[in-house]
Order: sequence, then C-alpha cells, then structure tokens
Amino acid sequence: MSNDVISRLAATIHARRASSADKSYTRQLLEAGPERCAKKLGEEAVETVIAGVSQSDEALRAEAADLLYHLLVLLEARGIAIDDVLAVLDSRSGQSGLAEKAARGS
Repeated sequence: MSNDVISRLAATIHARRASSADKSYTRQLLEAGPERCAKKLGEEAVETVIAGVSQSDEALRAEAADLLYHLLVLLEARGIAIDDVLAVLDSRSGQSGLAEKAARGS
C-alpha cells in the first residue's frame, strides 16, 4: 500500500509540471529549480526532527508526510524517478545496515 501511495503522489507531482504555476504550489517549487526544492526539503527535515523529539505522534506523522512530499518534488526537479530510489532500497534489503554503510565508505 505505501509504495502505491508514494507512486501515485510522484505521478501527481510529475503531472503538476504542466499545471499553471498560479494554481499549483508544486509547479511553483519545480519552476524555482532543484536548489529551492532542496532548501524546502531541508526545512521539512528539520521540522520532522523537531516533531520526532518534542511533539505529538500526530505532529510527527504530518511532518513526515510533508518531508516525503518535498523529497518527491526534489526528485522530480532532478528528473529522478521514485522507482529508481525504491530499487536502491530493495537492493539493500536483506543486508546488514552496517555492512551496506561500510560498502559505501560512509
């Protein structure tokens, strides 16, 4: 179910490229370019962290939803399909997180 929701949202964001900028917040973000989209994602990440440590579960759910939306907008701005990101996650499944991190050199 969650992949379906994320895939539908990604498709909606992609379709917003053709929307009127005065009627679509998503289009405004996409027109502003990847830098603006990344900045907004960063703002949402900070809000999610704050909600995660000091706010209600409801607030954290709402901030997490905003964070996912803005991540999808940034991916769209860069022309990266969510399916490609999900494929990376899928390739990591069944692997120790510590081993995967070590393989990346991070």
